[in-house]
Parts: sequence; structure tokens; C-alpha cells
Amino acid sequence: MPARKKWRIAGINFDFRHMDQLLSHAHTARNAEIVGISHEDAAEMQDVIRDCSILKDRVFTDWKKCIEQTKPDVVILCPASGAHADWVEKVAPYKVHVLIEKPFAANLAQADRMVAAMKKTRRKLAINWPLAWYPPHVTAHRLVRTGRIGELQEVHFYDGNRSPIWDRGNPKATPPALAQKKASWFYYANGGGSLIDYLGYGSTLATWYFDGKKPTEITAVSAGARGVPADEQSVTTARYGEWLSTFHTRWGTFSDPWDHQPQPKCGFVLKGSKGTIANYDYEDTIRLQTARHPGGKIIAVDKPKKPRTNPVQYFLNCLETGELIEGPLSPKIALIGQQIVDTAALSAKQKKTLKLLTK
Repeated sequence: MPARKKWRIAGINFDFRHMDQLLSHAHTARNAEIVGISHEDAAEMQDVIRDCSILKDRVFTDWKKCIEQTKPDVVILCPASGAHADWVEKVAPYKVHVLIEKPFAANLAQADRMVAAMKKTRRKLAINWPLAWYPPHVTAHRLVRTGRIGELQEVHFYDGNRSPIWDRGNPKATPPALAQKKASWFYYANGGGSLIDYLGYGSTLATWYFDGKKPTEITAVSAGARGVPADEQSVTTARYGEWLSTFHTRWGTFSDPWDHQPQPKCGFVLKGSKGTIANYDYEDTIRLQTARHPGGKIIAVDKPKKPRTNPVQYFLNCLETGELIEGPLSPKIALIGQQIVDTAALSAKQKKTLKLLTK
């Protein structure tokens, strides 16, 4: 029996520190090897160097040297949201497969550039949405697909955190000052804001729940503290046929949901023709309401199974087997989510309801 291929993986651009977790998945995968990492500021890579035992000769501050010297099969990218297209266009000519951290892009035009760049090289592109791996949301998807709540009519989403630049290592931390926000790319007008950060989660997973169905029109409003360049809150309403779905994003929740669920709780409520599901982030159970259980039934979440326990494992499995990338990681599904995000951003700016944008 031939030896299983060991995928050569490079992690490039640590702007978004989800890179740490993605590389930890690569580090523990038997069929993968981290051959290089690169970021312009070496300090941002130190945690990964320590946790993943990265050798000194595999650490770079020049991304080109990283790729040219290590020759990866797969590049994991975590750049600032507004730079996604630029970075995919930079690495694609090296004929590497790309796993990029959410969001898809800052806008539809950039998403189209990413797809086009990868199409030229005939390599795979996947967009990772961490919420897509949470057992409550995966379990809810299974129940929707098996008809447990009838035809899906509405998706209601609320999510966010205290701030993307909250000092989480300081138990006495206070909300970031205006000057700190203005200095962070998270709050830049191009690709920044809670709408770009979190609406893509809701809209992309909603598209997954709706099995690729698109809304016809979008109405959105946004808000933020005076002087902040980007929004810190948004509410989007999407019309799917006769019914409305809602998506709320918030930087400034009372607590981070991974520590303590704030109120409103972060996650989803799904309304079907024959029942409802409440599936919240990080929880071990979901609540299913049907005619048989009108008071609701608490159900333990599904236990993740290979090859769908994490994004790196899943992506490499698709590369090995030739299976299509499906669900939220698929550019096809994520592009619909991006259409919703772009339409919502324009709706909030123009202060009116808009038909779903396609370009």
C-alpha cells in the first residue's frame, strides 16, 4: 500500500490570530507538516512557534521567501479583511491550494477576484467560518436537512464579542478607547466593522441552512460610537419568500460568548413550518420544539467525526479524495453570504431596502 501523502502547509499573514488555531490543527494532523510560517512582524508568530515547535529555518518575515524556499502544497491565509483578494492573488501563482480565514472578502468584487485567481491555477479555495464547526450548529443543520422542523422559513442570528481588540489577558480590562479603535484595522472603513466581521457568519450559515436559497431583498441599519470609523452594531432583515429572517451583529456584548453567553445569547434560532430549533454558540445541547414536544426538547449535540472535526482536516480530505468542498467553506455558498453582506452594507449606507446584489 503506497504511503499516504504528507501535505506541506505554510501559514502566511497573521493579521487575524485565528491563524494560531488553524496551524494547531495542521500541527496535529498526521498527513500534514508545517513547512513554513510568515508575517512581517515576527512577534506575532511567537505563540505558534512555541506551540507548534516550528524550527527557526521555517520562520520568515518575507512571504515570498517563505513560499519559494518551503514549496508548500497548501497556504493558510489570515490577512485583514480588506486585504483578502490581494493576498490570494499574491500566493495563487505559486499553484498552491488556499484555506483563508473568514470573512470571504471585504466585498463582492474582491471575492470575485479571489475566485478568478484560484481558477487560473486549478487549485482549491476554501473559506473557513469557525461557527461552521460548532456542534450545535452542525446538529441543527442535520435536523433541518432531515425535515425535523418541516420547511425552513426563518433564520434569526445574533453574534459578536466585547471588542476584537479587547485586552483579554487583563481581567480588569476596560473597553478600548477611541484612539485604540482608530489605530486597529478591525475598525478601518475598508473591511472593518461588526457587520463585515459577523454578518458573514450569519448570512453564510443561513445560506447553508436554506440549502443555497437566496433572499430577494435586504434592509439593514448600523450604529457605532461617535468618531469610530466603522460600525459596531448592525441589524439586517432579509426576505426569503413570504417570511423574514434577521441578523444582528454587535461589538460591545456584555461578555464574550466563549467565556459567558451574553444576553441576547449568541447563536441561532431557526423557525420551520413544523417546529423550531435554538442552537447557541459553544453549548452542549440544542432545544427542539415540535408538535410532539411543544414545550421543547433538549437534545445533546452531535459529536464531530472525521473528516469533519476541523477545517484543516476537512480541507485536506477534500484534496485527497477529490470531493467537492461543501457547506459554508464552499466559495459557492460563501459567495451568497457575501452578496447578503454587501447588500446590507449598502442598505445601511443608503438607508433603504435593496434587492439582493449579485455584482
